[in-house]
Amino acid sequence: MNRIDAKRRNVVDHRKKQFAEATYQPQQYPHRLNFYTTPPTADITLEQFEQWAIDRLRILAELEACSFRNKTPAETAAHMEPLLKKYLPLDSTSSNHSQLFAQRQKDHYSHFILRLAFSSTEDLRRRFTRVESMLFRLRFQGDDMKERNAFVRTLNLDWEPVSEDEKRELAAELAATVGFAGKRGQPTVQEEEWSKVDWERVPDLIEHRKVFVKRGKAYVPSREQQSMVMTEFNARLEKALELTARALPRLDEDDRLTPILNHLSKNFIAPDSVYTNSSSAIEGAEISARNIDNLSQHFPMCMANLHRTLRRDSKLRHFGRLQYTLFLKGIGLNLEECLVFWRSSFNKMTDDEFNKGYRYNVRHVYGDVGGDSNRRSGGYSPYSCQKILTEHAPGNGEAHGCPYRHFDEQNLMTLLEGVGISDKGVLQGVREDKQKQKFHMACNRVFEYVHKNELRRAKDEGIMTAAQLETIVHPNEYFKRSYLLKNMGKVATKKEGDGDVKMEG
Repeated sequence: MNRIDAKRRNVVDHRKKQFAEATYQPQQYPHRLNFYTTPPTADITLEQFEQWAIDRLRILAELEACSFRNKTPAETAAHMEPLLKKYLPLDSTSSNHSQLFAQRQKDHYSHFILRLAFSSTEDLRRRFTRVESMLFRLRFQGDDMKERNAFVRTLNLDWEPVSEDEKRELAAELAATVGFAGKRGQPTVQEEEWSKVDWERVPDLIEHRKVFVKRGKAYVPSREQQSMVMTEFNARLEKALELTARALPRLDEDDRLTPILNHLSKNFIAPDSVYTNSSSAIEGAEISARNIDNLSQHFPMCMANLHRTLRRDSKLRHFGRLQYTLFLKGIGLNLEECLVFWRSSFNKMTDDEFNKGYRYNVRHVYGDVGGDSNRRSGGYSPYSCQKILTEHAPGNGEAHGCPYRHFDEQNLMTLLEGVGISDKGVLQGVREDKQKQKFHMACNRVFEYVHKNELRRAKDEGIMTAAQLETIVHPNEYFKRSYLLKNMGKVATKKEGDGDVKMEG
């Protein structure tokens, strides 16, 4: 009996020990690429925790958008380059950049933060693996070959290196099979690093005849190792996400992190975007009550539907008024003009009824009345796509929300055709986006169709950069970009953080 008790006392509860205490180990980042096998243990601030995750989420969302737009790898790389430099820079070791450690630390930590946020459900895990793989592939393809090979060697993958003697013996077969023709700038068979793996591990390379197969072994040149590396990356990440999902219940005890992680996971529907008064200003634009009808041609479908409903019925329900008022505030309509707009729109009531029922609410939204905190903050911020998609779903008789999500397919098609969108390819694309719950992609698809000529000109003439044309995730950004594109050569705007950018023809 004493022996049994002694054994029980010595039994280790691994469930408790695994997360009991994090020991600090200084992180080293000798390579630009990362398989994210070692969790970070150093301290960071809550502000860094949230901001680093948001920046990475922007990149992942944009990569997913490129996929749904069927961009080629070359187009995706060109589109993502300025965005990666802005949100998630990662320079090569040979660059000797002074911020190498900070860049790689942010990349490392942001991956693990999002891993926590997106491991709770199978759907989130699957999507996270897909977009993280896209990011890794993009970096792998753009990495210096010498540095890339050095990183691959550290993975200790069970690949058998091909000896120099074997390369000489099979030189003719290797060259003929994989297309080494001795072209200038390309390594010869002898210069290339080769690996042998079981042929079952590289079926895609065999299918495209990019490897030489002999006695059940595939001879893979280093330039084609991406396929094997990506397979390994996916397998490890999928396993790690499953382990993370098991650990999530222990995070419920931390009331600091749980709200942030919940917010990030919701943002995977459509990345959140903060729209401030400074970013909404458009010089030279007439933002007034009398000009709203004219400006409505630049509204996204959610706001266009609210505007059309208001003009038809001379009324809107509470959440419709709130969503639309905040949008108008975001495009630059001041408080007095907003009151004029709503009073003229509610033309079936008296001044006294308007003042008693609606005037105070508009002033409260602008921060003109209410508590001290509301006044100091300038009232409420305009709703982002994420907020519109996830909060206050419309009921009967209500017109707010997102048409791409909250309308049935037939009503959505009728709405789109009613504003002049008749292209069958665009309408079919919107149907598919709705079925896949890519509502912000449907909105961007419509935007790109309506502005196709202006977008082509803006890109060809370098008037707007790829970073300025990233996926729209805020109704006010939709309006601003539409207005600028339709008025190229007439107005100017400021690019956030980068001085003046003139919209000139």
